[in-house]
Amino acid sequence: MKIAVCIKQVASTNGPLQLDVGAGWLREADTTFEINAADSHALEAGLAIRDRLGGEVLVVSLGPDRVTAVLRDALAKGADRAIHVVQDDAHKLDPARVAEALAEVLRDEGRDLILCGLQSDDVGHGQTGALLAECLGWPLVGIVAALEVETPQKVRARRELEAGWSQWVELPPPCVLTIQSGINKPRYAGMKGMLAAKKKPISRVEPQLAGGMRNQQVIEQIYFPHRHKQTRLIEGAPADAAAQLVALLNLRGMQ
Repeated sequence: MKIAVCIKQVASTNGPLQLDVGAGWLREADTTFEINAADSHALEAGLAIRDRLGGEVLVVSLGPDRVTAVLRDALAKGADRAIHVVQDDAHKLDPARVAEALAEVLRDEGRDLILCGLQSDDVGHGQTGALLAECLGWPLVGIVAALEVETPQKVRARRELEAGWSQWVELPPPCVLTIQSGINKPRYAGMKGMLAAKKKPISRVEPQLAGGMRNQQVIEQIYFPHRHKQTRLIEGAPADAAAQLVALLNLRGMQ
């Protein structure tokens, strides 16, 4: 099967984050980056299908020059080739613009299956995979928690529903799946894979969208959550204390 996996480079969850409040984003010079967690599971799912049925795994990432690091890591894990969709201010793009740019690149690649992580660890919109399917006019199965692809003609996926329910869906390629974290155990890149990755191609393309990239969503502000705690002791007779407590709770609910 010919599989594409969309991966995103996000700020590492293991390091401190420094904000550039004026720019509405992180101070990237002081930030380390890694592959998005859900995307690593999507990559492993694609590699496992390719290992079983044959074919090719193409990895695609949109962003500035630094995203080549996660593309090289994906190639070291076994992906066959990579495409870097060059966009220096990728953090300013909303999911619709990202999906349009990815669709423009993937439309002519002749893929049978496109895998995306369910959502990103940074902004967490969870929309790009669904919007990509819409741009391509392909069916979508979202929040995939289990995946079975025994033949190139049929995809069987279990998607999570509300209240602990789930549903098995069967559909023919081409289709888009958004992969939930924990669906598998991502492999590590060994030394042999790292050496092989240096010889695998990474193509650079710049999206040529009609009318340019116009956002429908804008991040106006980025900030750390405010942590505050206030303790108030209510004294008096039980009936009076209860009345004071109810008044305080009602006041909190109105704020």
